[in-house]
Amino acid sequence: MDSSNVPAFTPKHAVPTGFRDYFSSASPFQRQLASVRKQTPFGQTPSRRKIPQCSPLQENIDPQKIAFLLHKQWTLYTLTPLYKFSYTNLKRYSTLLNSFLAAEKQKGLAMETGENCNFKVIFSTLSGMKGTHRDPVAFLVQIVSKSQLSSKNAEDKVVWTGWFCCVYGDSLLENVPDDFTCLPLFLANGAESNTALIGTWFQKTFDCRFTRLTISAFNLSWMAAMWTSCNLECYGAAMELLWSVPCSPQNLDISYAINPEDAKALWDSVHQTPEEITQEEVDLFIDCLCSHFHRHFKINLSATRLVYVSTSVASAHTDGKLKIFCSNYLIGVLAFLTELAIFQIE
Repeated sequence: MDSSNVPAFTPKHAVPTGFRDYFSSASPFQRQLASVRKQTPFGQTPSRRKIPQCSPLQENIDPQKIAFLLHKQWTLYTLTPLYKFSYTNLKRYSTLLNSFLAAEKQKGLAMETGENCNFKVIFSTLSGMKGTHRDPVAFLVQIVSKSQLSSKNAEDKVVWTGWFCCVYGDSLLENVPDDFTCLPLFLANGAESNTALIGTWFQKTFDCRFTRLTISAFNLSWMAAMWTSCNLECYGAAMELLWSVPCSPQNLDISYAINPEDAKALWDSVHQTPEEITQEEVDLFIDCLCSHFHRHFKINLSATRLVYVSTSVASAHTDGKLKIFCSNYLIGVLAFLTELAIFQIE
């Protein structure tokens, strides 16, 4: 749903003056973002962060919905605030989006729901998917299909899922006007053709804009440190880091796997500040891993680019692909991604 796949929004009606002012450089929202960016000396990343913790609000999340979100590959997007969005109209939005997709499919536009399948769109809230009570309620959009040839008792198949959230984002978005709902992080799983069509409908309906959220090597190193610092009852797969080596005729990737208990022991040896992580600790953690690799393989990883991180908590790629494995730290992962999304809103 990047700019090359999603057409620019052309409003059906005259856009209100307040809406134009909202996106001007002088708007309170843009001034708030500018102020935050000036206060962060390390590019777009603060020099220290609190260690991710479980949110007490997370207890209100439906366990089945949490399980559904885990272990899937999500494509990340940033999203500008939704204009005139209302949580009381979710059933109506389901009907409108369903009609839009059916019309687009009749036109022959690419949409993947399976052959000989009826489909329907379902909007639902994700209660508890927030860091504070001020965060807007997250919501889920699903396309489910059922083959016309299957029995009446056959379960519907989910063919596309997208969810919108804002976790610990209230302090940055406190100046947003009442007519707007701020859910800057959007995650999609399913065919890109479906994502593009649904993005088009949201842009036309709520005057918003989607942009692919990429993750820099700098922020991947933060993810590696933060997720390694999490105290898990049991560790799963090895911690894996992937570096890309630019070369001709094609790039070469170097995969580096570390026993998760060894990675945690290394982190504990460099971590000095209780309840928070600093930039210096992140740099030292990655430098120690690179030094160890150089000592054994005589390869200097500082000449390459970190493109992928995987731990027992989650995995992330620089192209904006994410998987979440651990429900206990779901809120912590989303809080970091919300921060990145806010900074990359265009």
